[in-house]
Amino acid sequence: MASRAQHVFRWDLDKTYLRTEFDTARDLLKSAFETARDKKAYPGASALLRALRQTEEHRICIISGSPTQMRRVLAAKLALDGIEFDEFVLKNNLRNILRGRFRALRSQVPYKLPALLESRTHVLHTPPETLFGDDAEADAIVYSLYADILADRVTGEELSRILDAARAYDDELEWTMSLFRRIRRRDAVGRILIHLDRRSPTARFEVFGRRLVPIYNYFQAALILYADGLLTARQVLFIASEMLEDPDIEIATLANSLQDLLRRGRLSPEVASQLAHEARAAAQTGALAGRSHLPSFEEVAWAFTFRVRQLGTLPPPPALDEHPDLDYVSLVDAEYQRRRSKYGD
Repeated sequence: MASRAQHVFRWDLDKTYLRTEFDTARDLLKSAFETARDKKAYPGASALLRALRQTEEHRICIISGSPTQMRRVLAAKLALDGIEFDEFVLKNNLRNILRGRFRALRSQVPYKLPALLESRTHVLHTPPETLFGDDAEADAIVYSLYADILADRVTGEELSRILDAARAYDDELEWTMSLFRRIRRRDAVGRILIHLDRRSPTARFEVFGRRLVPIYNYFQAALILYADGLLTARQVLFIASEMLEDPDIEIATLANSLQDLLRRGRLSPEVASQLAHEARAAAQTGALAGRSHLPSFEEVAWAFTFRVRQLGTLPPPPALDEHPDLDYVSLVDAEYQRRRSKYGD
């Protein structure tokens, strides 16, 4: 049954929300036997999701390549973190194994693209979307393709060639094309956030245009969502406060993250100054109850103010196309060849 939503947030799990290793068979086996308490989220990720959930008409959809057999453990982990979601889609790799479809085990485009399109059919009207992924798989490609399909910038003939390049099985191709014909068009995806789990160079993602922003941590994600009008300054402070509970994160870490976005031209000085001003106003409540060991909101807010002033006048950001004309066939084929070379798929 379709539901109403003011804004849809779509999340991947592994390497986006959860710190997961699956490059080797040993990694996969270890991940399969972890309990909910064993699994670790990236600092700030759960605080960000909880903040997004505070708006009643925000819809949280999780679409992951993790196998369906892990649903119970993954759902338990999300519950432990206080995460509520509206939709949770996992990959049925057991069925792929039983059918001898070994290419599908690691293939992302033929799995995730129709999953995204089908999920879109569950929402009434055409709400805007924000997508969260990582640099370990093909999220930048899949999310950009999904966004361009919604915006009616991809024809059926083009999509068929893209799916051929992804080595989709016949039924995957047919199902995706069926969803393509049914989907309601609107330029709905305003932002794609790619978590740099592998510390990929940010320049690698410039081909995808300004819509896609590579982030090193979830404080940077919070800053982008603040700029997009989806989080308040106080919510940004709460996310920063939770991140400061991690022993490897200090106020300087967060200030450096703010500076990085400013230097890359992904956050404007005007928005950063506005955040610093609003954060100082919100900081009047002081530190969070029960967290007196952490810096106060006011200390964090002044650290942001100091760093913005310290930067002074910045050079103009690099010119990035808002909606670049991407050669998806080449991108998808190159991604397939890299995966085949690495895993022998």
